[in-house]
Amino acid sequence: MHVDTRAEPVLADRRARMAVAALFLTNGALFANLVPRYPEIKAALHLANTVYGLAVAAFPAGAIAAGLAAGTLIRRFGSARVAVAGTLLTGLCVVVAGLAPSLALLVAALFLGGAMDACTDVAQNAHGLRVQRRYGRSIINSFHAVWSIGAVLGGAMAAGAIALHVPLGLHLAVSGAIFSALALVALRFCLPGRDDEQTVEAVSHLEETAPASRGGLSPRIALVLLALVVIAICGTVVEDAGSSWATLYLSASLSAPAAIAATGYIALVGAQFVGRMIGDRLVDRFGQRAVARAGGVITAVGMGLALAFPTVLGTIGGFAAAGFGVATLVPAAMQAADALPGLRHGTGLTVVSWLMRLGFLLSPPLVGTVADTAGLRVGLLVVPMAGVVVLLLAGVLRGRARSDAPAPRRARPASNAESAVPGHRTA
Repeated sequence: MHVDTRAEPVLADRRARMAVAALFLTNGALFANLVPRYPEIKAALHLANTVYGLAVAAFPAGAIAAGLAAGTLIRRFGSARVAVAGTLLTGLCVVVAGLAPSLALLVAALFLGGAMDACTDVAQNAHGLRVQRRYGRSIINSFHAVWSIGAVLGGAMAAGAIALHVPLGLHLAVSGAIFSALALVALRFCLPGRDDEQTVEAVSHLEETAPASRGGLSPRIALVLLALVVIAICGTVVEDAGSSWATLYLSASLSAPAAIAATGYIALVGAQFVGRMIGDRLVDRFGQRAVARAGGVITAVGMGLALAFPTVLGTIGGFAAAGFGVATLVPAAMQAADALPGLRHGTGLTVVSWLMRLGFLLSPPLVGTVADTAGLRVGLLVVPMAGVVVLLLAGVLRGRARSDAPAPRRARPASNAESAVPGHRTA
């Protein structure tokens, strides 16, 4: 009897999309379970504010130190395996950091956790872009939206554990086990085969105007890659401002009650989730360039007005506007870098994912230094400034696709034998 297998690739693609979404969820949730319990760790180790700030910076420092290794690991083992292995090791490092009896062990655990998180970040985005190529339309922003859900979920789990007086070690061990198990299940449904298998990306405006030099990376492409890094850094600076300073600014500077002050970061992450949920449709319709420019304006105007006329409600709205404005920046920069001509597979994506973490590393001491001299309100001007920078640099992103442009071809569907083996690599 003849069996029609034409629907099998579609089902495999959908399963792979769900698997990548699960990886993004676990990546957002693991570290978010630790962040709300930082004050307990600070108190237990009797850390001064300066020492605490430097200790927390170990996480992005580890990410920067190890980020460039991700591309090599992906080419050697495949993006799905690297993403899952990084998730398991990140979860372990989070548990060690929560139970660290000394400053040295805390710094070491956060440093290694950041390194593993960087590898996971690059790998899950690389696999997400593989799935996107098979879909033939933008879906990368939906993955980052799921990451935002994971971050909210992880923070809520931590808040619940604190309210129920669950011991720190038990809480982190349980959350690590749950999300590690989810990542292992997701691995079974990721795309098989090599990450550089024959897929054709839609031709970008960069390829039309600046073909790569066969002798190496052209200066123009190098400048474009640098601009993409800066755009991604702007997104991370805004995210860090929300996670590191929103609660403190609302409570200390605007005298908001503790429960209300916590909503500043929630508003940013929640609005970012909304922006990412609708981001793919906006990108498909208007192009990455227009969406980024609009987001830059929303970020600059929204947070600028909140700082110019400081009120509790206005500031919460300002953080929400900033989160919505930068929602698609990091996915757009990663996707554009991954499609740059003249670079080996995964190189542009790895560079952007690596260097964008400078925003997480440099933003806390920068804002803190300005806050000590001129006040936190002035320090938070980095948020509207980031929006202005995005507005100026968004021209390097892809514009709206021409209606007469050829649609990208689907990747060769995996055979039944390949589909049966998770992470199977082909020659």
